[in-house]
Amino acid sequence: MESSGEDGGARFREVEVSAAEGLGRSDILHIVKEVLGFVLYMHQQIPSVIHHLENEFSALKEEHKNLEETCLTPNDSKAADRRKHTFRKREVKQGIRRLEKLMHSLSTLLSALQLALDEMPDIQEVALVLGASLLRPQHVYQLVFSGVTFHFGKAKECTKSKVADGISRKAIRALISAGAGSSSYMGPCKLFLLVKSSSTFSLPLHFLPKRDFHFCKKIVPLNLHIKCKFPVHIIDRSHQTSLAATASSSSSLDSTGNDVIWFQCKHTIKGLACKAPTQC
Repeated sequence: MESSGEDGGARFREVEVSAAEGLGRSDILHIVKEVLGFVLYMHQQIPSVIHHLENEFSALKEEHKNLEETCLTPNDSKAADRRKHTFRKREVKQGIRRLEKLMHSLSTLLSALQLALDEMPDIQEVALVLGASLLRPQHVYQLVFSGVTFHFGKAKECTKSKVADGISRKAIRALISAGAGSSSYMGPCKLFLLVKSSSTFSLPLHFLPKRDFHFCKKIVPLNLHIKCKFPVHIIDRSHQTSLAATASSSSSLDSTGNDVIWFQCKHTIKGLACKAPTQC
């Protein structure tokens, strides 16, 4: 189920699903990755969605390896074939150089998020910020999670559940209906990742605490509230107890306020420069 509205000037969309196990760490990682890729693509910072980029980059590296291993000598090949081989090798190298920095920054940021999800006791929100800096954002997308259960699984397991896949698709549809990426091309910019969690979380190599952090008042964030409901008839008593404990912990964090703070990822993703809005 999807719903929408406004809250204090902020736009919001709600995505609601049912799942017996709730949302685990690997589910959160998959959802954030898919939404992050969509945000970059819709704002023309990358030429295609992340899955296609990963396949393209792997294919280019494999082709370059094969071209390097193929040695065309004057005695065994025609001059036209050698020129074609050299030209293609140059093209592949250019393609790899074009994507290499982007793919490395994407991998580094997602790896940091994976580590954070495995270390943090809970997660409240994830924010994706596009702009020159956090102080000068152009677009802000906030993912608010309800029904997250961190008592099972690890993010590094990278298991993609049907629930996470379904939520990702619904989240992207909700962003499209909200007009995400419909503004004019703003040129290459950076994507910043922030997570809101308990102040006890500590991962200084990858995340910095941002106490009392607030987004620029000129920017109206798009809030995407992802709610996971638990069907009571398929949850056993022990699981209900665990979920109740999780909910109690989350509510106590919400009530104290200062116990929940933003953490900024030290790694960013810089969009590719485009000659035209449709050519990254």
